[in-house]
Amino acid sequence: MTYQTIDLHWQGLPEVIASYALHGPGGVALIETGPASSYDNLKAGLAAADIDLREISDILVTHIHLDHAGAAGWLASETGSTVHVHHIGAPHLADPIKLLRSAGRIYGDAMDTLWGETIPVPAGQVRAVSDGDIVEAAGLRIQALDTPGHAWHHMAWLLDGLCFSGDVTAVRLPRLDLLRAPTPPPEIDLPAWRASLARLRQISPDQLLPTHFGPSDLDTLNHLQSVEEQLDAQAAFVRAGWQAGQPRDDILEAYRAWLAEDAITGGLSPADAHRLEMIVPSDMCVDGLLRYLVKVVQH
Repeated sequence: MTYQTIDLHWQGLPEVIASYALHGPGGVALIETGPASSYDNLKAGLAAADIDLREISDILVTHIHLDHAGAAGWLASETGSTVHVHHIGAPHLADPIKLLRSAGRIYGDAMDTLWGETIPVPAGQVRAVSDGDIVEAAGLRIQALDTPGHAWHHMAWLLDGLCFSGDVTAVRLPRLDLLRAPTPPPEIDLPAWRASLARLRQISPDQLLPTHFGPSDLDTLNHLQSVEEQLDAQAAFVRAGWQAGQPRDDILEAYRAWLAEDAITGGLSPADAHRLEMIVPSDMCVDGLLRYLVKVVQH
């Protein structure tokens, strides 16, 4: 088995959203489609990798957020391929109305520009997958690993020592030493996320391949430890402001200043800081953590 990393050049930005093309004896399986707004870039990237769309027999998505699966309906309709997705997310690929309504409340007028037109995956082409299932895709045997925390409908996909890990292993752009944990509303669950990281530590795959972006150049255990430390640091920062009774906008302003200082310390260029902010928006991270904190108190 060989794989290729396809850069979707989302919003004209390099190395922000990846798809992975897996070459098996039965064709090609694609992990992540990216958003509908980058569908033409996906097709161009596949063509540049000498992959004909007719070779794609299967699509696997780590979860149904639009930056990961927004183009699934387009690609499935064009190729006839089966889309494998967490059983909680499966109904929302076949009928994305609630998904789009929820995203619309968050992104407002920027919805179309950021994500494009999301269409349903034909219902007969959606395969709902549960933890531990083995997906037969392009002649490959790929294991589904339920990894909640970022979202309840999150799967990591395991194949021959490779772990295509979506967002559970956070965002780490190439050649940058900084991690960012994406904590958007509404499903952030810190204990579940830590449990998912612990499970990945136990499995200890040879390599992690996050969607944002590309194969990690860190040792697996070091990467997972860094994710947990960053997740805890972000949560602690927001929790401190919240416990002090600060308004949301004040917490957000302080959070952005904290990340800006971290970026300078880490030697990021303004362009690199912009790419991180685009794919891990500070306002969404703060809102997701505040929603989680309120939910914990209420229970």
